[in-house]
Amino acid sequence: MQPQLPTSDTDLGFMPLYELRKLITTKKLSPVELTEAHLRRADELDPKLGIFITRTSEIALEAARAAEEAVMSAKSPDELSPLLGIPVPVKDTEAMAGVPFTLGSLPQKNAIPDKDSIPVRRLKAAGAVITGKTNTPENGFAGTTENRLGPPARNPWNPERTPGGSSGGAGAAVASGLASFATGGDGGGSIRIPAGFSGVYGFKVSQGRIPRGGWTKGASNIINNSTSGPLTRTVRDAAMALQILAGPASDSEYGVISDEPPEFEAALTKGVKGLKVGWSSDMGGNPVDPEVVTVAGDMARQLEELGAQVEEVDFRPADHADVFWTWFDYFTVKGLSASREDFDNHRDQLTDYFGEYLDRANKLSAERMWDIFVAIGQYRDYTNRYFEKYDLLLTPSLAVPAFKIGEEPDVIGGKSVPHRLWGFTPFTYLFNLTGNPAASVPAGFSADGLPIGLQIVADMRNEETVLAASAALEEAKPWADKRPADGNESV
Repeated sequence: MQPQLPTSDTDLGFMPLYELRKLITTKKLSPVELTEAHLRRADELDPKLGIFITRTSEIALEAARAAEEAVMSAKSPDELSPLLGIPVPVKDTEAMAGVPFTLGSLPQKNAIPDKDSIPVRRLKAAGAVITGKTNTPENGFAGTTENRLGPPARNPWNPERTPGGSSGGAGAAVASGLASFATGGDGGGSIRIPAGFSGVYGFKVSQGRIPRGGWTKGASNIINNSTSGPLTRTVRDAAMALQILAGPASDSEYGVISDEPPEFEAALTKGVKGLKVGWSSDMGGNPVDPEVVTVAGDMARQLEELGAQVEEVDFRPADHADVFWTWFDYFTVKGLSASREDFDNHRDQLTDYFGEYLDRANKLSAERMWDIFVAIGQYRDYTNRYFEKYDLLLTPSLAVPAFKIGEEPDVIGGKSVPHRLWGFTPFTYLFNLTGNPAASVPAGFSADGLPIGLQIVADMRNEETVLAASAALEEAKPWADKRPADGNESV
């Protein structure tokens, strides 16, 4: 069935990738008109939501014109690239040749790479029209999106609230209907956090499934617990994006999964019948808001109605505070390694949080690093043994709904958090240490109308089961039609 041609820029912005592709390849929608509509929406939304660090409007229009020529000269829609003529914002932790590559860091504001990152290269090959570099905290090192380059990213559901981070600009772009798909990166939850706070779908693949690197400036910043990935509104769009981004590359900066990726879209119809699923409301005693547990738990139990066996589990690889400090110290040391020059020569230009992280890393002992590596091995062993018994693990995506910018909670559900700037996201960072694939699906809303997410985790290299469960939940409890008030529809 052919999708209806939208009558407004807003409706175009909320249209799924797969429907945009149908309209473009059948010559019912011009890539130039679509890009111009996107740029008009960016003019309107960016000042309100802090979506971009750098916009690339002229580059985008040139790409859109080339896409239009390709469409008009094509003999068959099948010969056209999958994202041909579709606007895609890219997080500013990916290099794009000739475009400022700031990584959200003031000392890097004038850095211009001479090569594309592997994900950007693949997006261009797929025909995407890259419209700008989205907002991120400094070097992606925060769960919210503030830096010294410009205004913070804001949540389309309530602009006083954070959209999360570090892919906060990407989450705001998708949630506001500026784009159907934006790239993110996840080293501690940075795709799943904005997905959970902003009411969209975010997918962190198995470590190594999507290679990163392939540039000369800033490559060392991409640490080996981090991966690129999609934020979208629909699961099918995410599967489509994964097919483009995934797969081995000879110039990756670190090890990748060497086999070719599965057919991700084929997983969408597999369903969940017969799956054995564990639900953990606090994952080892973490602080969590009771309202979040209720909303995410209701969504988790939906899988039981769809044919899965769902049971409560005590998923506890270690004391929750120990897990946090293992990840945090590892994260900060890798950050210091990547940013040593800025730390030594431009410490006064760093954000307070990033500078403090590097100060801590600079004092850690070799003995502490050894303990960290031992703990990571134990977490991986525990998680592997869990997935010998279960197909999926479900948790809340985050411990609270989105809070006001700069007001991270230090007490949640009556419990103190181990670190105020990260206490709201205790469910995500473990799986950056273990490498497992994980997604955040929209589960519902708080009493204040703010999105709440459910995290779905699977065994290594098993993105297909995450996608199958996500698609089943999406069909049972659709979320893509839910728009922030500025999107002309409210919850």
